[in-house]
Amino acid sequence: MRAIAQQSFGGPEVLQVAEVPRPVPGATEVLVRVQAVSINPVEPIIRSGAFPLIGQPPFTLGWDLSGVVEEADPGVNRFRVGDEVYGMPYFPKAAGGYAEYVVAPSRQLVRKPRGLTHAEAAALPLAGLTAWQMLVDIAELQAGQRVLIHGAGGGVGHLAVQIAKARGAFVIGTASAGKHEFLRGLGADKLIDYRTADFVDVVRDVDVVLETIGGGTAERSLSTLRKGGILVTAVEKASTALPKLAAAAGVRFAGISVEPDVVGLEALTQLVESGKLHPYVQQTLPIENAAKAHELVEQGNVQGKIVLTA
Repeated sequence: MRAIAQQSFGGPEVLQVAEVPRPVPGATEVLVRVQAVSINPVEPIIRSGAFPLIGQPPFTLGWDLSGVVEEADPGVNRFRVGDEVYGMPYFPKAAGGYAEYVVAPSRQLVRKPRGLTHAEAAALPLAGLTAWQMLVDIAELQAGQRVLIHGAGGGVGHLAVQIAKARGAFVIGTASAGKHEFLRGLGADKLIDYRTADFVDVVRDVDVVLETIGGGTAERSLSTLRKGGILVTAVEKASTALPKLAAAAGVRFAGISVEPDVVGLEALTQLVESGKLHPYVQQTLPIENAAKAHELVEQGNVQGKIVLTA
């Protein structure tokens, strides 16, 4: 089968089309014929060697996938051959998603939401589960609460806006002005152009801060929280200073590493099928153009997700 492999760390040019053996499903696994796989911001960082999450090359990147079950272990009862499925298998271990076929544990996949294309479904798992686990599992966001979402126009952010609105929250987002109309369409109540205004000057008494952009944003966000509120970060999760600063400010701190989560995926699917959640795909490219896709992500300012189609 064809896959996008890299033999060394480096720039986007190290992503090369290769012929590799087709994987064989083992116990509890299915073989999925990949129709689409989305790019997450962490992947160019892994590719470069700055964050060697899955070890040294050679390897094939990619986790977010949507496709069709081609084969299944005889003991698997969740799916049949021909079922359309999507998910984020194995993360943070290698899944080899930039390929024509992927093997995945059956209980790390769910059926593709009705009404979504494969490209749209592939845009959902990692970003959607990050937003869900931050807002619902950790912060336990409730109707009437106020949430500040940093990077609201990005992959995690635009889904977090919709999840928060579905739960009845008042949503404040930071994003460049060019994304404000898009975010208003998703239900954002208040938007801040981070290029012209400092959020710490205009935001107060929020119940939840969702932080995925780094650069000191987490620490600066502490002043926006009400007493007892919670800061949830996917970037500075290992900080030893932030928990102390949060405690001193009378607020809570939590870091997150997103995990494969069939319960969360089913919840996201229900939101999609009820019309309350829709992943936005800025651009689709053939899988052979994986290097170009990485370039787009590295340039920043992507609205929603970039997706490769197999």
